[in-house]
Amino acid sequence: MTTRSLRPEVTIVDDDAGVRDALSLLLGLHGYAVRAFASGDAMLAAHQPEWRGCMLVDIRMPGLDGLALQAALAARGIALPVIILTAHGDAANARAALKGGAFDFLEKPVDDALLVEMIDAATRFEAETQIAASERAQVERRMQRLTPRERQVFDLVVAGRHNREIAAALDISPRTVEVYKARMMDKLQVERLPDLIRLSLDAEHGAGAPGDSRIP
Repeated sequence: MTTRSLRPEVTIVDDDAGVRDALSLLLGLHGYAVRAFASGDAMLAAHQPEWRGCMLVDIRMPGLDGLALQAALAARGIALPVIILTAHGDAANARAALKGGAFDFLEKPVDDALLVEMIDAATRFEAETQIAASERAQVERRMQRLTPRERQVFDLVVAGRHNREIAAALDISPRTVEVYKARMMDKLQVERLPDLIRLSLDAEHGAGAPGDSRIP
């Protein structure tokens, strides 16, 4: 079992050993846990599901280039933010990378301060995404506890229906509506109507979806 580093993580993929060493040293000095690979194939072969942080990927490499690696990551459901390293004249490829979901791109030679700033933003974004996914899973687990009738009451309550309207719609008494509502709110671990509505929105759109924290 692999023990996850408590430091923010960066995975470097670049076929140039000098670039890998320089970036590893720089990021290590800034407190990052770094793993480096000479090719996209090597990175994919070594990848572990618990890896976090972000990736720094050269766009021009033998074998899988940066765009192909990016596509392979998406196909495997590996959602680490990817920062693409480009050379002058790679503007079209950089645009393709962004369209393919890259977090951002930097031109070589890389400005150290900008690199660290961008990696900070990417690792922060990934951490927020993980928190949002955890919250979303928690909401889904709570919703699954509801019986079919409790779910009907839930849907009508968040739609703004009053107890008598819910009772008429479900052909039950207002008192029974109160019982179902109490059970439903207990299972969902909420006490107030605004919290119930917020949970409904989280279930519909994804709990706590992080905003885009990329560098302007």
